[in-house]
Amino acid sequence: MSGSSHAPIPDTADHVPRGPRGRQRTLSGWGRVAPSRSELIDVRGAEDVAAVLAARRPRCGGVIARGAGRSYGDAAQNAGGAVLDLTRCNRILSIDDEALLVRVQPGVTYAQLLPALASRGLMFAVVPGTRYVTIGGAIASDIHGKSHHRDGTIARHLAALRVCTPADGVREITPERDPELFAATLGGMGLLGVIVEATLRVEALESPWWLVDSDRTDSLEQTIAVMAADEAHRYSVTWLDLMARGSAIGRGVVMASNDWGPAPAAPAQPGWLHRRAGDPAALPPPRLQAPPGFPGAVLAPAVVQAFNSLRWHASKRRERGVAMALAGHYFQLDLVRNWNRLYGTHGFVQYQFVVPNGAEAGVVAAVELLRTRRLPAYLAVLKRLGPGSGGPLSFPIEGWTLALDIPAGVPGLRPALDELDELVAGHGGRVYLTKDVRLRRELLETMYPQLERFHRQRELVDPERLLRSDLGARLGLCPVAA
Repeated sequence: MSGSSHAPIPDTADHVPRGPRGRQRTLSGWGRVAPSRSELIDVRGAEDVAAVLAARRPRCGGVIARGAGRSYGDAAQNAGGAVLDLTRCNRILSIDDEALLVRVQPGVTYAQLLPALASRGLMFAVVPGTRYVTIGGAIASDIHGKSHHRDGTIARHLAALRVCTPADGVREITPERDPELFAATLGGMGLLGVIVEATLRVEALESPWWLVDSDRTDSLEQTIAVMAADEAHRYSVTWLDLMARGSAIGRGVVMASNDWGPAPAAPAQPGWLHRRAGDPAALPPPRLQAPPGFPGAVLAPAVVQAFNSLRWHASKRRERGVAMALAGHYFQLDLVRNWNRLYGTHGFVQYQFVVPNGAEAGVVAAVELLRTRRLPAYLAVLKRLGPGSGGPLSFPIEGWTLALDIPAGVPGLRPALDELDELVAGHGGRVYLTKDVRLRRELLETMYPQLERFHRQRELVDPERLLRSDLGARLGLCPVAA
């Protein structure tokens, strides 16, 4: 699944006539597959972004923005072109307690934002599974969280954006004044402009404790039934054991919760997930770290199978009202720093798809395909999604989404995932572009039937087709100008 590196482009006056200069770097997504080489340019604000876009020409390889590099695939790479590193654009500009609005630069991470909000009794509704995602990246992906069936994507909670486009420079867009451009930018994978500022709607945080109910299930069918019957919780996510054998495949632990509970006298399981002392809204550092060069062979299927079995048996059949602090409720992936190294030098593919309500058989069929093709899904997470945001490239539709982590070195991975693509599309579903690294171009229109809306907006804001990425080039989202 790994891609080839590209030769450096010459650093000539014609290449960068003005604006910040960069350095040649080989970049990949969090899955550490399909690397490509580009010029990485540090930018400090909207002025730097505007200067780079004004200076570049499409024939120089184009430009794409990059945040913390936490998208799993190749969305924030640009082979032979330029990549804007936005991580230094990381200031929280203002918090308005009365209007419940916060303004941030795009490089602000959830690790910065959530504690700052919590200290003022506030919270943001849409939170991903890791604290290290930037707000700019979250917007470009139109991310969803555990509460999508109640709260929607980040699009629902954005009041305004400042975006730098090749055609217009820095401009403010809102869902009221610019509904089509706003919708297309949310989930637009950075191909309609570089986000330089965002105004988010936040809400009151009555208590930084979440009350979690959990149910252990014995099969995939039972898991789906338990989740489908739950209408009482705001947050819901299920860990699935797809390494189990026979009828046990798809057994799992359904975790559903509401906000917010009173501060508990003593959390049931003190530690990283349940903080007994101190501020429960704090985000403690990871306890463990995966070392560089970790041998992927250590994380063999038999080891993961044993770990999954232990985790499933250690979970209670039914548990109610367990108090969980902020880090444990949202960020269990962050327990191990650089956990992506555990897959070794080959890296891994995260394949996430959604099928609509009524097509639950598609989830069952996908799991069966994994079993028959002997693809080991080391980590599998099932969630329910509510109605989509309306963006032409936004991923969520009302239904069921399954995310799978699969070692990239597994024999037969690509043809098996091609089969899975066909299965998902046949059930009216789609794959998540933020996590994609190998979808075939011909299936994109089937999965995302409103592509024409995206292309119309792109023609308006980037007629010279300057904004470009490996993902966009691979899928035909940003064809090179003639």
